[in-house]
Amino acid sequence: MSNVNEATKNDKAWDKLFDKYNIVQTIESNGFFEITATQINEFREARLMTKFDHRINLPKLFSINKLSILPITRGSYIISKFEAYKNFEELDDQIYRVSFPEYIESIDYENITSEAMAINCAYVSNIFTDFLDDHELLPTVSGRMSSNAFSYNIKNIGTNTNFTVNVLNSQIEIDGGFERIRSLSLVEAKNFISDDFLIRQLYYPFRLWKNNITKKVKPIFLVYSNGIFSLYEYEFQDLNNYNSLVLVKHKNYSIEAVDISLDEILAILNRAASIEEPKIAFPQADSFKRVINLCELLSEGEKSRDEITLNYAFDPRQTNYYTDAGRYLGLINKNNNNRMPIYSLSEEGQRILRLKYKARQLKFAELILKHNVFMETLKRHLKYGEMPHKSEIVTIMKASNLYNVGAESTYERRASTVTGWVNWILELQR
Repeated sequence: MSNVNEATKNDKAWDKLFDKYNIVQTIESNGFFEITATQINEFREARLMTKFDHRINLPKLFSINKLSILPITRGSYIISKFEAYKNFEELDDQIYRVSFPEYIESIDYENITSEAMAINCAYVSNIFTDFLDDHELLPTVSGRMSSNAFSYNIKNIGTNTNFTVNVLNSQIEIDGGFERIRSLSLVEAKNFISDDFLIRQLYYPFRLWKNNITKKVKPIFLVYSNGIFSLYEYEFQDLNNYNSLVLVKHKNYSIEAVDISLDEILAILNRAASIEEPKIAFPQADSFKRVINLCELLSEGEKSRDEITLNYAFDPRQTNYYTDAGRYLGLINKNNNNRMPIYSLSEEGQRILRLKYKARQLKFAELILKHNVFMETLKRHLKYGEMPHKSEIVTIMKASNLYNVGAESTYERRASTVTGWVNWILELQR
């Protein structure tokens, strides 16, 4: 059973469902288990119990048994050892500058808070036009619709064979569709960063429209965070194979200026005054991009620990690590509501997110470099032309009066955060 101390509401409800219906044993015997929304609703709302957009969102019993869940009708699902997710790949780290039409007043491109707004912003600033290389692009389909009937093969990671799934009128949702003379591009959009995505979000809409039109159908993934629009074009090389998608193209775009020089980073480093370490656990959050992204998500309103864990690409432990990282820098506030931690963006966090891209990155860098361990690590990197060895970073950490870091192994784990954040600062150079 799940660890009660770290279990989410979904974990606890799925524990009960696995017990009641002997799900693991049935899958071992038959290869799969079908479950209805009515059965799931007995313990918790099916809508909340089946939305796992990333591997890390899966309930503990799914992860332990290498299981995934996919919809097969409007009210039923199939559970098995499916390879349902794909990792994001980066083909081009360059950021291309685009312009925003001056006459558009109904979109504030400096304050994008939803996937729909990100799509509209990308369209009016000609990001889709450039990425898809077509000036005759027009918005067409979007919203919820029925998948109709189709079948597909998906890899079973338990047997390393293909398993056939039959779908009948499952509900799908298309965030945006853009049509041109020879193709229809279907867009799945997210306003948060993750390591992977659920292939179904691209595959089910692809199958629906591939069956309905004669044009080529292009699955597109859009990720918006911290002023950057990252677009990924995929292709399913085998219509009937869920796992046959390959990345065709990837580009990053920004409406605002992103040119930051080493001299500007050095100016921050030289004027940074070391502050006293806060009485908050030293961060174990290697990706500073995801710290920023968490701040963006909290700018929409306060959220509980469970809400952050269930809705974004975090497990409970990562939620703790990344919220603590934001608190360490003074970007996030934590309050306890009936013993449930509630997180919100601090006034400082709100002020920084209102800045334009370049000023915002430099302010984040300044907050980091006010802490001696990051300041000294960056200085040594610049002096010797390479990142200090982990043992040297640990020595700097031990001399920096960090709060509640005792064991040698803890220092070594936290050293990766120092490396990650210093690399983020250096990578700002364009």
